[in-house]
Amino acid sequence: MALGTSERCRSVLQSDIRMMSVECHRLGGINLSQGVCDTPVPGVVLEGASHALSQRQNSYTHYAGIGGLREALAEKYRTMYGIDVDPQQEIVVSAGATGAMYCAFQALLNPGDEVIVFEPYYGYHISTLNALQAVPVFLSLTSPDWTFSEADLEAAVSSRTRAILINTPGNPSGKVFTLAELQRIADFAEEHDLFVFTDEIYEHFLYDGRRHHSPFALPGMRKRTVLISGFSKTFSVTGWRIGYAISDARWAQAIGYFNDLVYVCAPSALQPGVAAGLATLDTSYYLSLSAEYGFKRNRFCRALGEAGLNAVLPQGAYYVLADVSHLPGSTTRDKAMHILRTTGVASVPGSAFFRNENDQHLVRFCYAKDDVVLDAACERLMKLKEMD
Repeated sequence: MALGTSERCRSVLQSDIRMMSVECHRLGGINLSQGVCDTPVPGVVLEGASHALSQRQNSYTHYAGIGGLREALAEKYRTMYGIDVDPQQEIVVSAGATGAMYCAFQALLNPGDEVIVFEPYYGYHISTLNALQAVPVFLSLTSPDWTFSEADLEAAVSSRTRAILINTPGNPSGKVFTLAELQRIADFAEEHDLFVFTDEIYEHFLYDGRRHHSPFALPGMRKRTVLISGFSKTFSVTGWRIGYAISDARWAQAIGYFNDLVYVCAPSALQPGVAAGLATLDTSYYLSLSAEYGFKRNRFCRALGEAGLNAVLPQGAYYVLADVSHLPGSTTRDKAMHILRTTGVASVPGSAFFRNENDQHLVRFCYAKDDVVLDAACERLMKLKEMD
């Protein structure tokens, strides 16, 4: 047998997000492709991590995270969402939300299991499923509000379906699932005895008076829901890799085993930093995020329109899909590269979020940037209008 990579390696190729970031760096552009927050980290979070470092908290922590962080998380979910969580048995802190999801998939999915995924989707969700030999089954949402029906759900289920995956607020669409939609999914999961994986990393980025709802909080759903989130976006610490999974104790124990195997623990000195942020920052901080990013959304979407790129106004998160059908190129990768070469602004091709070529008329921009950077990007994008 010749030497070579594993079969699973074929499904874990470099993402278009990473590819566009590399190209942007090479060309010296403004990177609005990758979801890296350039906004300041709250002082209390930095101080908490700094204190832990000064106290030489350099050793392994408990594989499920330090007690203070898990207790702070339990308090947050109790006061903010009315969800009672046992910090000792139902929370696993991991290496980012991505790590938490990987461990949850490892613990609860078998090769060949089907998982219903809403489209447009976040590519890393699909890559992770593929790497574990689970099978994503796509349910296309209808724009501009990204809606679905009970018939759509029933058409996607089969005897091999084991779970449904939700991302709310969604990347890349900005979709915020309503309470009624989540109840529809909950009823469907109950009827077909499915797990529900819910990625809620953008829970505090909400616009136009919307509220965040988790299926974990719905009656009867905590026994089958794995809630996944983290601090990368909320505290602008994407490189710290602190995320978590919340689930019934049966599933949390299994998720914790894989977390211990793959990551051992999340970064020990950084866990106290985010714990300090949770314990100190009150509701006003989270509301200010929505207000600040709502302003960025409106400013950037207005600029896209002025540049001739009609945007699908996001309901949450901090990404926007923009129509590039009139730009040169036969694929959205071509069109994204045209934008980058012409304006010096990087986006992500729609092919990273859709399966079908007839959906290849959108690119994704990230507007989680300092105002100076965002204003510069808006000005550069006007070069597209000048070329019309």
